[in-house]
Amino acid sequence: MAYVNYATQEINCKIVYYGPGLGGKTSNIKYIYSKINPELKGKLISLATETDRTLFFDFMPLELGSVKGFKTRLHLYTVPGQVFYNASRKLILKGVDGVILVADSQIERMDANIESIRNLQENLHELSYELHELPYVLQLNKRDLNPISTVEEMRNKLGVKNEPVFEAIAVQGIGVFHTLKEMAKLVLIDLKRKMG
Repeated sequence: MAYVNYATQEINCKIVYYGPGLGGKTSNIKYIYSKINPELKGKLISLATETDRTLFFDFMPLELGSVKGFKTRLHLYTVPGQVFYNASRKLILKGVDGVILVADSQIERMDANIESIRNLQENLHELSYELHELPYVLQLNKRDLNPISTVEEMRNKLGVKNEPVFEAIAVQGIGVFHTLKEMAKLVLIDLKRKMG
């Protein structure tokens, strides 16, 4: 849930990029970070181990506008792709305001994508959230590789609530900002609804 800082007149919203290992979560964050005005972003923090490129999170606040006189700041996180870091995944999901599932379009990665969405739903449920109640966007990444699943097949297997779906090639920045802008819009609509 969004954190309101009355001292700084800011509402802080947490967006989590979720998905299988090497699916493109970190590529999304790094591309966004590289294109944002330096005056509008905080420090990018990346923790890595020998077995996973992003062990804990990439963090980046992004100025967005105001809601009821408060500036809105988005905090973007990624989760570790490897299932054995599930405790870290849960920790990162705590307080989430919106989720972007970054799915790998390669046909041989479909099982990993399905496992990620199931794991996401389980972890959210344990934290007393339900995915169908949260702002949620599905990004179909790696559309430049072959062979890949069709958009329709991926939507059928990974969709949960008729959420917005974007095709992407995160390493080239294609679809990255479209995905983020839609998520920001959904989070702000949800925030305004909750604030009355």
